[in-house]
Amino acid sequence: MTGKFYQTLRKCSHRIHQFLIELVFPRRCPVCDKIAIPYGGLICLECHDKIRYVGNLYCKKCGKKIRSADGEICFDCKKGKHSFDRGRAIYEYTSVKESLYRFKYSGRKEYADFFGLEISCLLKDEIRRWNPDALIPVPLHRSKVRRRGYNQAELIADVIGKHMEIPVRTDLIERCKKTVPQKELSLAARQNNLKKAFKICRNDVKLKTIILIDDIFTTGSTLDSMASELKLAGVANVYFITLASGEGI
Repeated sequence: MTGKFYQTLRKCSHRIHQFLIELVFPRRCPVCDKIAIPYGGLICLECHDKIRYVGNLYCKKCGKKIRSADGEICFDCKKGKHSFDRGRAIYEYTSVKESLYRFKYSGRKEYADFFGLEISCLLKDEIRRWNPDALIPVPLHRSKVRRRGYNQAELIADVIGKHMEIPVRTDLIERCKKTVPQKELSLAARQNNLKKAFKICRNDVKLKTIILIDDIFTTGSTLDSMASELKLAGVANVYFITLASGEGI
């Protein structure tokens, strides 16, 4: 009885603590960036309808939205080879572009709770089918972490891991090369930019299946680079999940 009492007391204390934090620092809506309405929610109810989802027509390799149900693989995946096995994204990039920018560069860490919950709800069946041993957020170079104060991919992974009870590992692979932002480069330059950008941190990567977590999928160069290193270290299956992606053909 005493144990149950203290357990209940701790839960109540945690809820009060969270309420006080949100009272002083109310959550902002990831779409409009105003205080979320209704109060205490993760997003404004009217703003949720402004987000566009990838939906059911998507490339079965990279997860990009495709226009026709005639083919299962987008043009980019047909003409090029990926090191990862498969991936998914939940949002069309253009509908969340500004939100992701604030999330990454304007300190809106609280957006991670909404984004992580969306992934956990929308992709839970696929994640369970993949049966991952761990989630691995795409690492930032230490200079970026110092400047930004956090890794947005790690924040998302932590929320997914908590909801789906999957371990999050940040000790297996690191970004050892300070690279130029990928968005500024051509496809060939992106691939060259990421050569030797990642390295395995441990000699005993005893994982069969992992899911990489990131915010945006464009060409997949970063995810391919990581997947290649992880497979060389003995990982059999490398999947990925990102919040958003562009449209495939």
